Amino acid sequence: MGSETFEFFPDDPQPGPSWQRSNWPRVGGEFEDDLTQALDPTALKARIEKSAAKAGVAIGSERIEEAAADAIRAMMLIRTFRVRGHLAADLDPLGLSSRELPADLTPEYHGFAGAAIDRPVYVGGSLGLEWTTVRELVKILKANYCGKVGLEYMHIADVDERRFLQDRMEGADKEIEFTVNGKKAILSAVIRGEQYEKFLGRKYVGTKRFGLDGGESMIPALEGVIKYGGQLGVKEIVYGMAHRGRLNVLANVMAKPYKVIFHEFSGGTANPEDVGGSGDVKYHLGTSTDRDFDGIKVHMSLMPNPSHLETVDPVVLGKVRAYQVRHDDIGEGKHKQVLPVLIHGDAAFAGQGIVWECFGFSGIRGYDTGGCIHFIINNQIGFTTSPQFSRGSPYPSDVAKGVQAPIIHVNGDDPAAVTFCCKLAIDYRQTFGRDIVIDMWCYRRFGHNEGDEPSFTQPLMYSRIRQHPPVSAIYAERLQKEGVIDASFAAETEAAFIAHLENEFEAAKSYKANEADWFGGQWSGFNKPVDPETARRNVATGIEGKLFDSLGRTLTAVPEGLTIHKTLNRVLDAKREMFKTGTGFDWATAEALAFGSLVSEGYAVRLSGQDSGRGTFSQRHAVWVDQTDEHKYIPLSTVPHGRFEVHDSPLSEYGVLGFEYGFASADPKTLVLWEAQFGDFANGAQIIIDQYVAASEAKWLRANGLVMLLPHGYEGQGPEHSSARLERFLQLCAQDNIQVCNITSPANYFHVLRRQMHRPFRKPLIIMTPKSLLRHPMAKSDAAEFIGEGHFFRILSDPTPAEDKDTRKVVLCSGKVAYDLIEARDAAQLGDVQIIRLEQLFPFPGEPLADRLARMPRLEEIVWCQEEPRNNGAWFFVASQIEDAAERAGRTVGRVRYSGRAPSASPATGLAKRHAAEQAALVADALGLSVRSEIRRRQKA
Repeated sequence: MGSETFEFFPDDPQPGPSWQRSNWPRVGGEFEDDLTQALDPTALKARIEKSAAKAGVAIGSERIEEAAADAIRAMMLIRTFRVRGHLAADLDPLGLSSRELPADLTPEYHGFAGAAIDRPVYVGGSLGLEWTTVRELVKILKANYCGKVGLEYMHIADVDERRFLQDRMEGADKEIEFTVNGKKAILSAVIRGEQYEKFLGRKYVGTKRFGLDGGESMIPALEGVIKYGGQLGVKEIVYGMAHRGRLNVLANVMAKPYKVIFHEFSGGTANPEDVGGSGDVKYHLGTSTDRDFDGIKVHMSLMPNPSHLETVDPVVLGKVRAYQVRHDDIGEGKHKQVLPVLIHGDAAFAGQGIVWECFGFSGIRGYDTGGCIHFIINNQIGFTTSPQFSRGSPYPSDVAKGVQAPIIHVNGDDPAAVTFCCKLAIDYRQTFGRDIVIDMWCYRRFGHNEGDEPSFTQPLMYSRIRQHPPVSAIYAERLQKEGVIDASFAAETEAAFIAHLENEFEAAKSYKANEADWFGGQWSGFNKPVDPETARRNVATGIEGKLFDSLGRTLTAVPEGLTIHKTLNRVLDAKREMFKTGTGFDWATAEALAFGSLVSEGYAVRLSGQDSGRGTFSQRHAVWVDQTDEHKYIPLSTVPHGRFEVHDSPLSEYGVLGFEYGFASADPKTLVLWEAQFGDFANGAQIIIDQYVAASEAKWLRANGLVMLLPHGYEGQGPEHSSARLERFLQLCAQDNIQVCNITSPANYFHVLRRQMHRPFRKPLIIMTPKSLLRHPMAKSDAAEFIGEGHFFRILSDPTPAEDKDTRKVVLCSGKVAYDLIEARDAAQLGDVQIIRLEQLFPFPGEPLADRLARMPRLEEIVWCQEEPRNNGAWFFVASQIEDAAERAGRTVGRVRYSGRAPSASPATGLAKRHAAEQAALVADALGLSVRSEIRRRQKA
């Protein structure tokens, strides 16, 4: 934007001599379009004289200097209202906030006093006026910026966006107006919202519902988003919101049948025993439906969410992105068909960092959704905390300025104004594809929940609330004065709606929940496993040799005109040797083969994370960057039939994992993978892991096939670069909810990725991916392991095992330590020890392990060896299950023995010598060797 982005602040009404005129902004209107000329005395005088003659305004030559100064001061007054007018807007229904007119919004501040207020002043087209008086100017500006709506938008750099908002806000004729039928519809919607809450309060006394009471203007406003959005090309809306008003939105916006909600309130459910799952409280549940306005149908879905406020935000955005991809609605000028709408509480919006992480997706390649409408239910309180104690900013919405989103503040007691704001918001979003925030100031008529006593902590506020009339009464009185409705309209509307609720209440008594629709739409053809054994089932995942060779050429051919890094050249030479000899395939090549083969079969692959294009350990090289101009080439994007995309994400775990989870929830035919830079950093997304990845199927009957790649392994890199906290994932495992793997073979990694897409069901897959094993000489696979009828192995024996008949000891392990054990065992020439790797830890491979142990008639001891401290890792999860497998195998070997690090508060040491000593000790202990001998052997190696 260059010269158009400079902000002209009202605190400096006269520009200093060091300010270059070329940097002054154009801010709208004919006069404002060229401030350089406007502020040039000669040009401005000439312009005023010409305009005065045309308009018949008497400006004598003796007043031309004064008229030019008046014009400049008037422009500064207009700009000050644009910047700060919202501070004087009438926003608080309770009148608790001081909203006095700031001094710099008065004429006197800008040099107009006495008779100067009423003399003609030139404004050159601003506010639709050529000439006006300052008195009239202030009257219009107060009406535009200091009424029931306050607009913050002058922080936006883009001039077109600012003018768009000015055109809809400014002018003597810019009143908020709806048709007679529109006003009646708004009032009816408010009445439905209010009476629904009252009905629930009467029928279910003392039951929590987190009612909307005090914020009912949101109901017609959200209906406005549907109506006007449909007219502007929106075909689908995905909503996310927390508790406040959720049941009202479900019923009165999403059109979830009242009888179903009443059935749930009465102790019935549309989830658990009737249709499977654990169920969840009613104010967490979602739904989907179609609404039709003016013959335009819009599909809507409200995402379920936990009590962790704002966690649903990135999930909604990811789901919207997946829908946009499906509709081919991605790219410049697109993102019009699928709209995200996020409904927030004021305290959570200001207090939860995930809100900013989601704003950070705005405009980012791979994450952009073309703008989100954010609607804040500003109750002016968070549970028991008043705003002045929960944030330092004037508004909860201030964080949105970081992405230059416009913010519309509005008084919730004016439902027409709130509906207007939503109309403006959808118009802006569809025009510019950017986020916009509506901050509806309202109140919470009852406490945090209906059983709470708010006067303990806010006695003055709740004294005012008890005396305050409901929104419907205020708006009905206004419409009656306007002659829009008669005195009976509101009462008759209430009575008719209450009668309808009573009928639905009776119908709820005989309502029977249908089987939940897990697998409709994009999920058609999928199912949930019929029994736990099905979830453990393997399928053939090998590929044909012809495809294998073709992918080899794709992965190693450098296009003409691409100058790649010299080290990448060496990497590609090594890959060519792999495909030539059929041996030595490493982890990254196996992964690329899995991705490419899935794409060739028509699936899509979406990989995201911090530095995923290159790979944290320079192992992947999915993106080749030209060394002369930095243009990018992605080999797998050239594979036909499907789609491959890889994105280096924002530096976020919480937000990005939620986004990818949402994407995977919407598209089961895309292999969606999120990769942590180090697995340790996944704990930054623990809320998404706990509340969604592990529990959503049980709580909300929603399947998901998200893959999490978490680099894990003890190489002495310290406590934040060693452990992906395997134990935490295993603690979450039950009822075949997720899969947890710690894989050591490139081919096995290839097969588990392909298995994820080739089974007729979806489960989240957690993989402890390697670091040092990425290049370990023993962690290699041959071409034959990828081709033909191969499949994923849940357990793996070592390459040089003892004979089954001679085996006296089995050391079970998972991950990198297996190769340490194999090397030490072979060096010590132990002929009666086998090393068995558990590649899949959950669902636990009890059957194949029992079969394997049953072939060892002389087995005397089973050891579990792990790198992690005893209180971490898999030990507490696997111990009893290994013993069960041994018992099934008929092997009476007693308790499984632990070999590993001692319990520790820190996941790993950061001292290289201590790490080496610990590693040698645990390997020696597992194999029954001398620790000193093992240390010496490792030092020589």
